[in-house]
Amino acid sequence: MIRTDREYNELMSQMAQNKELIAKQRKTLATQGLSGKEIEKALAPTISFSNQFAEELEFYRKLKKGVLPPVDSFESIGQALVALRIAKGLTQRELAQRLNVAEAQVSRDERNEYHGITIERAQRVLNAMGATVKVELKIPA
Repeated sequence: MIRTDREYNELMSQMAQNKELIAKQRKTLATQGLSGKEIEKALAPTISFSNQFAEELEFYRKLKKGVLPPVDSFESIGQALVALRIAKGLTQRELAQRLNVAEAQVSRDERNEYHGITIERAQRVLNAMGATVKVELKIPA
């Protein structure tokens, strides 16, 4: 998951390099006499990797616009807190200031997607961002 504008820009650069690499590989394989189908099969892993980059970039762009994915379990609360910070337009430094902790702490927490966070601590992070949570329990049919 992309957590900062710096990571976004780095991935954009890496994506451009991947596109160039794929184009070069396509030409090289074509000069070796491979068919279009064989070339696509050979490049499939690289293309798949590139598509994952594109999905991550699009997810980050949506977050920056304030589009948050639904949270369907407590296990995904850490990723939701990171997504919320991005959607709110806050930097890790700004969140750290609101929490009165070091920026490195927020960075570490986000890198680990707040693994093992307590409900009380999650609530403190939510409060720092001015957010609330609505929990809806569903009984399976």
